[in-house]
Amino acid sequence: MKKRLMSAAVGMVLAASLAGCGLKSPDTATTAAATTAAAAEENKAEDTQAETKAEAAEDAAVSDASGDPAVTLVYAEVNPLDTIIGRTATAFKEKVEELSGGSITIDIQASGVLGAENDVLDTMLGGGGTIDIARISAASLTAYGTAKSNLLTIPYTFVDREHYWAFANSDLAEEFLMEPEDLGLGVRGLFYGEEGFRHFFTVDPIDSIDDLAGMKLRVSNDPIMVGTVEALGANATVVAFTELYSSLQTGVVDGAEQPIANYQSNAFQEVAPNLILDGHQMGAVQVIITDDAWNNKLTDAQRECILEASKYASEFNAQISEEAENKVLEELKAEGVNVIEVEDKTPWQEACKDVIAEYSADNAELYQEILDLAN
Repeated sequence: MKKRLMSAAVGMVLAASLAGCGLKSPDTATTAAATTAAAAEENKAEDTQAETKAEAAEDAAVSDASGDPAVTLVYAEVNPLDTIIGRTATAFKEKVEELSGGSITIDIQASGVLGAENDVLDTMLGGGGTIDIARISAASLTAYGTAKSNLLTIPYTFVDREHYWAFANSDLAEEFLMEPEDLGLGVRGLFYGEEGFRHFFTVDPIDSIDDLAGMKLRVSNDPIMVGTVEALGANATVVAFTELYSSLQTGVVDGAEQPIANYQSNAFQEVAPNLILDGHQMGAVQVIITDDAWNNKLTDAQRECILEASKYASEFNAQISEEAENKVLEELKAEGVNVIEVEDKTPWQEACKDVIAEYSADNAELYQEILDLAN
């Protein structure tokens, strides 16, 4: 490198000397190009070196865990594998199995075959041992005392996807993920993801917030969502997710709310073809693992594989979510779904201000930290 720099310097001096004599140096351009090429080659070599180190680190994880005792971890997912979060589960599975050299197998049980989220959580927290990992909504743990998770479900908290991912990639996220472990619930968070903003959809046509007045809207057993629906003038009706399609079909409820991709994957547009894009809540999700699986079924090397795969799956989710959602939205419009854009969310936010104040009061400073990540 020193020789190349010295040669470049000599070339520049010679060029200056020739110019002072009123002569042109035919080698000046060639010398400059050679210097530039050499620098580029050096940068390329450094990049290659960095990539090699990263690959070596990943290979080390594989070699460390490949000889460990074989273990199968059961992963529960309520939605089908072709959804955003279903694809995220598959990405996680493939990366874990790759990094562990096959010593860990992730057995994904999708489409709710192991029960609804509350059923899955009851099994995991009860220590049954039949479910090791699950993807849950951020709101699901609030019923078990996770006050911090509450903040993620407060209406109109996240202004856009960039705001949400600023949180998910921050130090705050780690604090939130470990809250159930800190509370002694027997599970811990691995990573955050999202399935898009949640929107209301209805059987009868709607044009604005005013049309929700008096409607029976399905909610899960979540006090924040119950409060949100009632603040918007509708009647909150708790219905199991597995019964939602028939409830819309038979008039038990007039509407519900879901992320766009889940709305389509569950064919809700067949019975409730009106979708209003109010984005009242980010569909924040997290993947959790039981303490039993973490402490008793995995070796140190295998735990490292799980953590590395968690980072990968979170990044994968961030990459595919918006693109997949936009594709689904175009398909829904092509099917004739009445999609209503909400240009101004101020009336919606104002209607929910008491709900926002009530559920952020106990952790006001922490909630403000989340809001500040939008800046």
